Amino acid sequence: MNKGKYYITTAIAYTSGKPHIGNSYEIVLADSIARFKRKDGYDVFFQTGTDEHGQKIELKAQEAGITPKEFVDGVAGTIKGLWDLMETSYDRFIRTTDEFHEKQVQKIFKKLYEQGDIYKGSYEGLYCTPCESFWTESQLVEGKCPDCGRDVKPAKEEAYFFKMSKYADKLIEHINSHPEFIQPVSRKNEMMNNFLLPGLQDLCVSRTSFKWGIPVDFDNKHVVYVWLDALTNYITGIGYDCGGSSTDQYQKLWPADLHLIGKDIIRFHTIYWPIFLMALGEPLPKQVFGHPWLLQGDGKMSKSKGNVIYADDLVDFFGVDAVRYFVLHEMPFENDGTISWELLVERINSDLANTLGNLVNRTISMSNKYFGGIVADKGVSDAVDEELKTVAVGAYDKVAAKMEELRVADALTEIFALFKRCNKYIDETEPWVLAKDEAKKDRLATVLYNLVESIVIGASLLEPYMPATAKKIAGQLNTGLRGFEELNSFGGYPSENKVTEKPEILFARLDVKEVVEKADAMFAERKAAQKQSTDEAQDEEKNVSDKEPEGIDIDPKEEITYDLFDKMQFQVGEIIACEEVPKSKKLLCSKVRIGSQIKQIVSGIKQHYSAEEMVGKKVMVLVNLKPATLAGVVSEGMLLCAEDAEGNLALLTPEKEMPSGAEIC
Repeated sequence: MNKGKYYITTAIAYTSGKPHIGNSYEIVLADSIARFKRKDGYDVFFQTGTDEHGQKIELKAQEAGITPKEFVDGVAGTIKGLWDLMETSYDRFIRTTDEFHEKQVQKIFKKLYEQGDIYKGSYEGLYCTPCESFWTESQLVEGKCPDCGRDVKPAKEEAYFFKMSKYADKLIEHINSHPEFIQPVSRKNEMMNNFLLPGLQDLCVSRTSFKWGIPVDFDNKHVVYVWLDALTNYITGIGYDCGGSSTDQYQKLWPADLHLIGKDIIRFHTIYWPIFLMALGEPLPKQVFGHPWLLQGDGKMSKSKGNVIYADDLVDFFGVDAVRYFVLHEMPFENDGTISWELLVERINSDLANTLGNLVNRTISMSNKYFGGIVADKGVSDAVDEELKTVAVGAYDKVAAKMEELRVADALTEIFALFKRCNKYIDETEPWVLAKDEAKKDRLATVLYNLVESIVIGASLLEPYMPATAKKIAGQLNTGLRGFEELNSFGGYPSENKVTEKPEILFARLDVKEVVEKADAMFAERKAAQKQSTDEAQDEEKNVSDKEPEGIDIDPKEEITYDLFDKMQFQVGEIIACEEVPKSKKLLCSKVRIGSQIKQIVSGIKQHYSAEEMVGKKVMVLVNLKPATLAGVVSEGMLLCAEDAEGNLALLTPEKEMPSGAEIC
């Protein structure tokens, strides 16, 4: 039965580097939804891809000594390889450097300019060099940049702007009249209360300070800024043409049924993107879901330690389907989830090896032992059978209800509830006891039939989430996976069918100590390779340069007395946890251990350090700075950094190993 079209997208991955497992979670989540919808009778189109323009990429390419296109070609290939490794069933992988996309972005920009939605102006105000951001006087926090807390200077830059306020009331009305548009509801409330209701400022949609972007074709000093470029992939990738010649595919698929994105970019997808579409006269997407983050547990993983977890690392350890199960099962609907090696092993052992793998193995083994592998329904029923059958035939409705709300983790829980009920059924019926009584042979056969039938139903439901495992189960039971429309009745497994003689172990139990030791060895090897690469680069730099190191001069500040300096308390701190500040593109929030105290410190260094690589660093801290609130988060000190003439930052760290809390004097 065809239930109609279903167009689902992920956010396109930024090609500044290899995505870690938290980034990979989104593509697996989207794939599970797409696979479920296909199996549920929808005509699904699933699009993903890469976001490839911007100043950050331009700088990274310069550092690598290659062109920006060469740089993004390499990273886009890595990202696509990871998505393929995770068995994701996307229908299109779009790149924002694709020629058709770039041409449409230019046409869209020009159309919006000609109809008066985009105008030429300039940033004129107070500029924060490290953040590359302009601020008004009222936006400053104690005279400093509200994102990073540093000094700002008067500056001016020519740019094109989009008139956001022109469409704000229309968007507010749409959100109020379409409660399903932004999910979860907490994201909707955040967008309304923090951004729309206070009033929207016009949005910068071009830049002149870098060149790696799509040129504004009628003003080639400018390139189209990231969000107008990146967001439009959702329509250009399916054939949109703002000149009026959109393809049949676009007419069929748009509006999107679901934009699946991380909660950190919800504002761009629920405010900027709908307003762009309104200006183009196109329908808005039906739903935007801002999923939570998958965090690397207990603050022990960082790039500086060489132990960031990537999807291919986990696949090497556990296999694709085990990784898919973990990331889907461990993510709550609204709150962040956690990943660690210990938790991975626990879930694989308890859920996959015990609940599922052992169930399939025992059932097949008993069928072979007692009946030579022949599974037959002899119709000798008992009251306990009815409860199992009720759970089995009712499973699809429960799973479908959870998927309708995008509660994928809960849907998986419902499927495993059926597998757990099968295990309980074995305990209740005790097939090994029935086998001792020849008069109960038909009852034993019926019990095993009921188990096989229930497992087939469960495997058929499991297919969107763990496709390879579901097929393995069906193969060992010598049958095919069923469509969802076939799961509302019990007894579809052919009586007298024969299961495999040698059941394959689906998931072996793991020793957590061995896994952690293996992971530590992998990370040690990776860190050594990173060090060797750094050393070689430094040696090469020394060989090719005979210049004296250059210094920079900065404007002197007013002299202070020793008494004033003596009031400042500097200590060594150890960063034990770090995360991005959700409402800011510039800020990181660190938990810093200083002696026996833990301080929360907000720093505008996100462009220079990832949250992962901050963890474990020993840093210099101004401890007795008066607390301030940055982007709604309280900061209780300041991390000391050095800054060069280009605004690049480096944390100041002790030359020798020093304990947390050591005084800097």
